[in-house]
Amino acid sequence: MSTATTVTSPVQPSNAPVQEVIRSAQHELNELLGQRAETMKRIGTVKQTLVCLAMVFGEDVLTPEVLQLLGRGKTRKQPGFTRACRVILMEAVTPLEARHGLRELQRRFPELIERHKDPLASVTTVFNRLVGYAEVRSFRNGKGRRVWEWIAEPSNGADATLVHSCDNRPEPQAAAITQQ
Repeated sequence: MSTATTVTSPVQPSNAPVQEVIRSAQHELNELLGQRAETMKRIGTVKQTLVCLAMVFGEDVLTPEVLQLLGRGKTRKQPGFTRACRVILMEAVTPLEARHGLRELQRRFPELIERHKDPLASVTTVFNRLVGYAEVRSFRNGKGRRVWEWIAEPSNGADATLVHSCDNRPEPQAAAITQQ
């Protein structure tokens, strides 16, 4: 003789209020993420403007506080690899392939490259991490190769004039970073 047991799930109370809270939180999160993206673009533009001013007029026009905000202050004994990658991308006139970023790092910060077993992999990793921080964007160039570019707002007004003038800028000085 077999007895069948029917299991029924408990009656769920209406979850409409819970769904409304979830929709509201999702909406707020989407808004905040959009604001963060816009803020990061603006930060990128302001940093790029300050870097260009330093390149045009010399780093001595920047205060120690501004240098520190740009990652060029004397806060560390040794410069960091990520910090150097930021500088390379921020000062690049065109989007960089990882290979070109590595070449520039080797030229300007050779002591940093020596510490890495696979420097190209390290550059790629840091560039991708900067994408995750919303400081850099990554895309495929016309040749289908992955490139990275510092995020800044679309050029307008005084920023556009200054950044455009930096496209023909003199060779940047790496001394401030290498002497940290």
